[in-house]
This record gives sequence, structure tokens and C-alpha cells, in this order.
Amino acid sequence: MKMYRMNFYESTCLRCDQTVYQVDRVGPLKDFTFFHSGCFKCAVCGTKLTLKTYYNNQHRQEDKEVYCSSHVPKIGPGHLDGSAVGIRSALNVPRSTNFVNEQIRGSGKGTFDAEALNIRPHLNGHSNHPNHQSPHHHHPQYQHNDSYQYGRFDASALHIAHALRATELQKSYNKVREKPIEYYLDKDEQTRLEMKHRKEEDDLYRKFARQREEEDKRMKEEFRDEWEKELERLTSRFERELQTKRKRPDEHKVLTLRLQQEREDLEKNMTIRRDKKKESLTRKLLEHERAATAALVEKQSREMLELINEKRSEYMMAESLYLDEGEGYADDTLLPYPSQAPTPAPPLVSKFQIYNDPVEFSHIDQIAISVAQEDQKTFTDLVRQLVGRCGSDIEKARTIFRWITVKNLNTMTFDDNLRGDTPMGLLRGIKHGTESYHVLFKRLCSYAGLHCVVIKGYSKSAGYQPGVRFEDNRFRNSWNAVYVAGAWRFVQCNWGARHLVNAKEVPKAGGKGGKSDSLRYEYDDHYFLTDPREFIYEFFPLQADWQLLKTPITLQEFEELPFVRSLFFRYGLYFPDSHTKAVMYTDATGAATVRIAMPTNMQSSLIFHYNLKFYDSDGDTYDGVSLKRFVMQSVVGNMVAFRVHAPSSGAFLLDIFANAVTPKEYLTGEPMKFKSVCKFKIACEELQTVMVPLPDCASGEWGPTKATRLFGLIPITHQDALVFAGRELELQFRMSRPLTDFMATLHKNGVEEKRLSKFVSHVVSDDDVVTFLISFPEEGQYGLDIYTRELGGASAESTGEKHLLTHCCKYLINSSKRN
Repeated sequence: MKMYRMNFYESTCLRCDQTVYQVDRVGPLKDFTFFHSGCFKCAVCGTKLTLKTYYNNQHRQEDKEVYCSSHVPKIGPGHLDGSAVGIRSALNVPRSTNFVNEQIRGSGKGTFDAEALNIRPHLNGHSNHPNHQSPHHHHPQYQHNDSYQYGRFDASALHIAHALRATELQKSYNKVREKPIEYYLDKDEQTRLEMKHRKEEDDLYRKFARQREEEDKRMKEEFRDEWEKELERLTSRFERELQTKRKRPDEHKVLTLRLQQEREDLEKNMTIRRDKKKESLTRKLLEHERAATAALVEKQSREMLELINEKRSEYMMAESLYLDEGEGYADDTLLPYPSQAPTPAPPLVSKFQIYNDPVEFSHIDQIAISVAQEDQKTFTDLVRQLVGRCGSDIEKARTIFRWITVKNLNTMTFDDNLRGDTPMGLLRGIKHGTESYHVLFKRLCSYAGLHCVVIKGYSKSAGYQPGVRFEDNRFRNSWNAVYVAGAWRFVQCNWGARHLVNAKEVPKAGGKGGKSDSLRYEYDDHYFLTDPREFIYEFFPLQADWQLLKTPITLQEFEELPFVRSLFFRYGLYFPDSHTKAVMYTDATGAATVRIAMPTNMQSSLIFHYNLKFYDSDGDTYDGVSLKRFVMQSVVGNMVAFRVHAPSSGAFLLDIFANAVTPKEYLTGEPMKFKSVCKFKIACEELQTVMVPLPDCASGEWGPTKATRLFGLIPITHQDALVFAGRELELQFRMSRPLTDFMATLHKNGVEEKRLSKFVSHVVSDDDVVTFLISFPEEGQYGLDIYTRELGGASAESTGEKHLLTHCCKYLINSSKRN
């Protein structure tokens, strides 16, 4: 099966499979197919076609070919064979694009395999296609050097020699099927070391408890001394004043009351001070305890790894699998897992070359989920249950990651709950606040014989907004790197555990009520073995080596990287403009544009949405008008653009959302849940022109692309969202499938919609062309909403029509005599 190609600024011609550039392009047609204008001919007789004269096969949805009126396949009486209607020649045309519904594919990642990157033929050592070259050849920004744009494929990732080498390496990693741990390390011996470690831990916790007690005692004594001193000071002052005013008995009472008040105030102030000091002391002790625990886990992990390595070496020697250094490895020999932790270096192989889809781990994930339903008495037991059936280091890391992401440490209580996954007594550190996801992951990895490190740094976590500086400890975070598949790779268990989700929010196709609203666990696969160039968008290590990038970036560059969410990468999105930063500055007219590109296979299913509000408040209106009306969202080809026009100077927050749905799902009218993919700060330092809001049309994107995506309506006359017209305008579309009940409404700021209704009409001709005729009562900016529905859709005979129609698309029209 041929996979889709990565397209950056161009698409592929359905007829000749070559790149189609904007200037020579016909399309998008049905299902986002494109042609060169020279290739846009009838598949049977080769007659040159135009957008007005072409026809699609109405009887076979998978036939994307175009025909003239006399050769379009028709269903007649009796049997028609393929060649009779010219389908044979259409089927022989090389197919260029395979559109996959993301929800069926369920990849959960924005990654591409070798076919997607068009390098499969080179990996196999041959190329039989004239256009088989790596996609970056067309783009000047892909230079063959070590500097690359984050979020894009750098030249070396696509470089053929590199790909070949990486594939060879990958074959070696995939071939490594290690013997399970019980072959060379007796369970009792591992448990003995664990018990020694547990005793060290108990001693450490007892030491913590003693320290807390001593500090508490010391503080109480300190405050008692201070209280006595202060009280003595107040009393002696009272007595002195009493002696000087002895002759005035009426003042005796006043002084006594004042002493009483001062005593109460002193007590109150000292209690506040004591609580603050206690809080600060507890925080310091906790930090100290965490550091001490981490140091102990570091030492214990090293000891556990040493024991495993020693036993593994002995076993390999006994089995004569171990080769002397310098002898090299024969083709059928296992690459041994390194006994010493290697130095940090960028991985040679990307995540998508290791696995394409989390489904590949379904049997491993199932082990982790079932193990999480029970309590284990020891780490040895737990890890052996997890990795006992794992044949490679990746599978071991995976079961540990999934076990942790199923066990929600944040909500663990130390008593029985309704579910079977009761919290484990051995996670005592949680109770003390000294255990954490990354320390736990490191500990479990050591029991499985894997090298793992804890990395400290900054992250764009809760509370972060684009434009924020990393100056203090507010956004400090920790995560892991684990050594698998011959390289260090990132794992962030805390962000991978997306905790409880109410299943009611995610309707399953064909689901039958009942259990649908039970709680379930969800996890985020993006944070397992994340590629460094994606990880750097959210995490910045204090040690540059642990960026695992060929060219590390600075903290300032990290602050400037756009603020993206894991979904951004899962959908395969990227920024086509190198100047896209976390903070986007407007020009003198108050305008700034954010552009996002999507891979071709997502073009027909990705729907975007946005929200605009003031940066420093939750306000989302200006002069009573929604700020959303100061953003123009439009889609052209594989590019979605958000053009913001600030209504005033100041800072705004642009939040961009996306969802992958098929047109069929969209047309059911079910409310859709959008999730944030990225956020930007829009800074308008000065505004020289006054911006008016866009006409009050239906929300969402402008332009005809939506009509093509949802209804197969092909724009004949106007391809762009923005139209310049005189006093009259004619808009035409071709139907590629039967539609009915068209309706169009005109909008203009300050004019009632009812008043404009008589200026719009439409006609549908016999050749499936629908024409909208608009006349404009006065010059200015108008919005045109178009609605329709499929033939055989919801019945229009019941109450009213509009709510049964679906919004199809909208245009922004500037009407002027000059046009």
C-alpha cells in the first residue's frame, strides 16, 4: 500500500503523481484531489476539462478520476464491465494519496513512516520513480547542516545515507530479544538486595521523622523564649507607667485594658509568625527529604543495575554468547545492553522508526493494566510481573510507563477503594511526599536492568502563558531519559498520565448507552520516547547535553518557541513560517498572522477553531463586540491561517483548537469537543488605524474549502475567502454529489439581516451548477453565509428549514464601484 507523501507547499497530481504547484493547480476536487491544468483531462478520451465541464463517478466513491459528460460512468441496464466505461484506464492511473481517517487509524502521534517521507525505495537500495527525491529538495530552508527548524524534519532525518544507516541500526535493535531476567538472576537474590534497600529507606524515613520532631521542638522552645521575653517587656512597661500615673486612679483602668489588648495582639502576631516559619521550615525539610530520597534511589538503582549486569555477564559467558572486545558482532549475534550508562547524545533513529502506532504495544499495555489491578509485596515481584514476557528493552520501558500511567499516584488513598487497583503499600514514599513519578520510573527501570536518569529543568506547565520568562523556580520540573533502542530517549510519566476522563465526553461509534458514562483512564502516548525536537517545545533541561539535540538552544530561544500541546504533534502539524514565535507582534495596522500547516492525510478531517481574549484578563469583548470577530480564519490547501486584527493596543491571547472528524461525523450535528493545540501572545504596541469587526457570520473558517470538505461542493468562480466585487456578484459551485435546499444570508455591520435578505438569490442548473446572485444596496464589507444539506438528509418538511441545514461556507466580500 502506498502511503501519503509529506507535502510542505505543494500537492501531488492524481494523474501523473508529480508535484503540483499553486500556479499550475486545479483543485481541490472531491476528497482533496489535485491535477496539473494540463493533466485535467477525461480519463477515457483525453478531452481537456474545466471546473464547469468535468464529472465525477457518482456510483463508486473510491473512483477519484474525472470524466467528460459522455464518458462519465453511468449505471445502465444489465452488466457493464470495467473497460466498457473506461474505468480500467482510471484504475491503472498511479494512486498518489491515501486519505486515512485519524480516528480509525488511531495513531495518537504526529509521525510518519519511511513511505511518508518518500525514502522507502532508497532504503531498499533502488528507486524506480523519477520523482523519488527527499521532499526537502524543494525548500531552501532545508540546508544540509546541523542547524534545523524545530517541528520540521531536518535534512539529516531525510538524508538517504543517514536513513539507510538508521534502518540498519533499527534492524539490530529489533533483533535484540533478550533472555528474561529469571534466566540469570535468581528472584530471591534480587529480593535480598531489595530488602537491604528497604531497610536503608526505613532508616532514612526514621531519620526524617526524628529531624521533623527535633525541628518542631526547637521551634516551640524558640517561640516560648520569645513569648516570655516580649511578655516581660510589656509587663515592666505597664508597671513603670502605673507608677508615674499613680495619682490618677481613672487611668489605672485604661492602662490595664491596654495591656490586655497588647497581650492579645502579641499572641496573634506571634501565632501568625510561628505558622509562617513552620510552613517555610516544612517546605525546606521536604526539599531536603526529596533530595536525600533521590540520592538514595540513585545509589540503590546503581547497585541493582550492577547486580543484574554482573549476573547477565556470567550467564552470557557460560552460554558462550559473550564476545571479546574488538572482535565485532556477527550478523546473528545480539547487541548487548551496555553495562555502563552511555553519555547523552541525540538518538540516530526517530520514534516513528521504532513504532508507528501505540497499537503495536497493545499486548504489552494489557500486561501492565492487568498487573496494576493487584497489589505486589515487593518491587522485585512487580517488575518481574511487568517485564517477564518482554523480549526487548523498549518493551520493558513500555510496561513500566503504562503501569505508572494507569496507577494515578495523585489520587492514591491508603485504604480499599471500589476498584481492584488498590494502592500498593510499597509506595510509602507517596505518603511522605518524597516519591514522585520520575523517581519511581527510575527505580523500576533499575529493577528491569535499564539505565535511566532524572533530568531537572523548566517546563511550560500549568499556569504558563506564551511570553512568560523562566526567571524563578515557578516552572521547575523533572522528567526521565531511559536508554533503549541504542539511545537515550525521553519519558515524562507525569504528563503521560492524563488521569481520569469521563467516558461520556467521548462518544464511541455504535456504542450502546449503559456503561458509556463510567470513568476510565486515558494516557498520552506522546510522552513515551518523545523525539528531542518535539520535546524541546515543552521542556528545557538545566544541562544542555540533555536536550539531546545536535545543536542545543538557549533559554531565551526556549521562551520564544511557540507554546504547543502534544495534540499538535499527534496531528502532524508544523509551522511553515520560521518567524512564528510565542509572542507575535502586530504591524502598524494591528495585524498579525499565525499559519499552521497540516500533513496531506489530515486535510480532509482536521477542523480548527480559535478563541481570542485579553492577555491580562478573561475579557473577550471589546466595545460590546466579541473579540472573535477580529480574527479571520481561512484554509488554503494544507495551510490554515489565523489573521488577527487587534481592535486596540495591548496584549491578547490567541488559543487555537483542533479536532479530527470525518465529514459524516461533522454533519450529524453532534456538538464537537475541540482541544487546544497551541497558544500565542499577540502584542500590539501601537495602533495607527481603527479596526472594524468582521460581519457577524457563523463562527469558524472563511472560504470555500469547508464546502468542498463537507459537501463535495467545488468552487468554480471564487477560490479565496476574500472577494472584491462591484455592485453585483455571481458565485458558482459545482455539486459532486446531490445537495438540496440551498440558502444564503448576507450580513453587514450596522444593518439588520432581514433588510438584506432580498438582495440574495440562487439557482441550480441541470448540469449540477449552483449559482448565487448577490446585489449590494451600498458599498462596504459584507459577509455571506451559505447553508445546504444532502439529498435524503434530515426532512425539511417539519418546522422551518434553517436549523435542518448545515453551514457550508462563508465569504468576506468588499463591494465598491471601483471593483
